Amino acid sequence: MSQLLFVIGGWLGLLSRTALLLQILVAVALFLAYRAWKLRLVRPETSWQPVFAKLVLAAALALSGLVAASQGAPGGLLTLVSQLVLIWTLLAALRLLLRRWQPAEEVESYWRRAVAPLFLVLAAVGLVHRLDGLEAISEVPLLNLFNEPFSFGKLLLLVALPYFLVVLSELPVALLGAMAGRVAGMDLGNRKAFELIFRYLLIGVGGLWLADQIGLNGTAIAAIAGGLSVGLGFGIKEVFSNFVSGLWLLFEGSLKPGEVLVHDGDVCKVQSLGLRAATLVRSSDNAELLVPNQTFFTATTTTYTGTETLRCGTLNVRADYEHSPDQVIAILVDIAKANPRVVSDPPPSAKLADFGDYSLIYALDFWMADPTKKGGIAAELRRAIWNRFREEGISIPLAPHQL
Repeated sequence: MSQLLFVIGGWLGLLSRTALLLQILVAVALFLAYRAWKLRLVRPETSWQPVFAKLVLAAALALSGLVAASQGAPGGLLTLVSQLVLIWTLLAALRLLLRRWQPAEEVESYWRRAVAPLFLVLAAVGLVHRLDGLEAISEVPLLNLFNEPFSFGKLLLLVALPYFLVVLSELPVALLGAMAGRVAGMDLGNRKAFELIFRYLLIGVGGLWLADQIGLNGTAIAAIAGGLSVGLGFGIKEVFSNFVSGLWLLFEGSLKPGEVLVHDGDVCKVQSLGLRAATLVRSSDNAELLVPNQTFFTATTTTYTGTETLRCGTLNVRADYEHSPDQVIAILVDIAKANPRVVSDPPPSAKLADFGDYSLIYALDFWMADPTKKGGIAAELRRAIWNRFREEGISIPLAPHQL
């Protein structure tokens, strides 16, 4: 630890050098000018103007480094910063191109979670290498782990690599899954299962490589594996159960993204199926629900999109006894046929369902292609029925206690 503090102290000592301070001042001035220019741009998130501004900034930094070198002054820091800005500019251009072909939300999410953090790590590595050499700081010892020296570089690797293994593996695995789906003719469920297995296999291999890099020998790995086996029997058995249930559901195809089902009495749509839980979107309020996989593995689940997406809805309507049932039934069927969200095959139908104490009770059956829209379709039909009944002079009687 004392050696690490000594290295950091050496970096702080570099700030006393006039040449380095001048380079920092020039870089800061150019960044402030770039920032002022960027604030004047219109729609910076979707236009190419900010990309051009970053390109000008990179050129200005590189030119400043060349001018300093021509005058016999150090300019390496300005050159390094210009290279980093150029890389960031190319990434920003790629980001705009991807927004044209992919949903903007997905591009921005991957950018925040993967691209921007990876660039910051690479920038820090480049800066450290420029100041003192990367090997000098990475070999600074911190402690002994399992009778092996544990250096500062291994600590950074242990902190950073698991995150990037999880995040960066998402895109290539998705592309590989899409390719495998086209070549092998996999359905959506099997493709998602293949993607999850391959992704976690990749993470597992990366984890073993990380263990080897930080100096974990076979004895240490066996000790950790023994602890995990005990944990599976006590603390994390539910996690393991959900893991197995998720894979089984994906391979079986009984639950897949896009499926519409009933959960706790609410119609929900499966947004994604992970190794621990499924993410459902409730149609009534668009809330996201995280449901453990083993819930679907052990309990009865009603699905609306298993083998057939068409679903029937029923609407109960009351009309006075004085009106002809044939007339009311014809009006109800006509209203349902006029609704664009009611499918024509099977056609809607209506019938006299029961004799009430104060009115006749009719049942209007209608079919829809999207079960999650049942509430909205029923509301449209009720409003149309009320307006049509008013035009035709058909009354809906009230019970005596409602008068």
